[in-house]
Amino acid sequence: MKPEANLTGLFVPLVTPFTDDLSVDLDALARLADDALTSGGARGLVALGTTAETATLTVEEQRAVVRVCAAACRTHAAPLIVGVGTNDTAAAITTLRGLAERGDVAAALVPAPPYVRPGEAGTLAHFTALAEHGGLPLVVYDIPYRTGQALGSGTLNQLMHLPQVVGIKYATGAIDAATMELLGSAAPGFAVLGGDDAVISPLLAAGAHGGILASANIRTAEYAELIALWHRDATASARRLGAALARLSAALFAEPNPTVIKGVLHAQGRIPGPAVRLPLLAASGDAVRNAMELAGIGSRVVAAA
Repeated sequence: MKPEANLTGLFVPLVTPFTDDLSVDLDALARLADDALTSGGARGLVALGTTAETATLTVEEQRAVVRVCAAACRTHAAPLIVGVGTNDTAAAITTLRGLAERGDVAAALVPAPPYVRPGEAGTLAHFTALAEHGGLPLVVYDIPYRTGQALGSGTLNQLMHLPQVVGIKYATGAIDAATMELLGSAAPGFAVLGGDDAVISPLLAAGAHGGILASANIRTAEYAELIALWHRDATASARRLGAALARLSAALFAEPNPTVIKGVLHAQGRIPGPAVRLPLLAASGDAVRNAMELAGIGSRVVAAA
């Protein structure tokens, strides 16, 4: 029997705010988390995703980020998903057990083992081991353009039926026959969450349960409303809003994620600066201004030229 995760609606994968000296600003992170869950109307949060620049965070910084996000989720009775991305199965199990011991993490977001490309059989064996020994519900992160590992319909079906797998973040870059098969075969309690921001609207129209959307760092309430509109079958309104948000998402991903998002958040005065850690470089002023124009928001500071 699968655990009750109830992962429907909007989940915001938060950025990690940095100060001018590139230290993690936990106070700014706490404000972002609170805003997403209150005025933004998000269902829950994702900590330590790609958008959080997790690869550049120390172990202690990662723990601090989880602690801050977990506190916000406890306050608002919201689920927290934590990213666990590694190509070492044993290390992933250790991390999952540590998160499970906390008692305040709803699920872990886990990609296919990146870079090593273990094949579909190896990927299935990886998730089977995590399901059996990790002690935490799992959301499979299907994003082959980052992992280098495509997952066919048969593998996804097997993953879906593992007892601890409660959902999938679907970010294959396409809505095709395999997508429709996935949506049509999803069992009760299994959530299909869109992860390609620009095409979240048609994926919701096809039956997705929600989304984990980096763009929702900016217009959280609108992305939450988009999901609600499709779930209410308010198709005309959903299409109009979805088209506008697709344009915004394209602008926010015009340069490597989360650089433009951080630039916009800084221009709004919501984080102390637009800084990212190498190998990322801060977004150009033109990209930030274009995204802000599409978002219809003003700035409290002038974006860098």
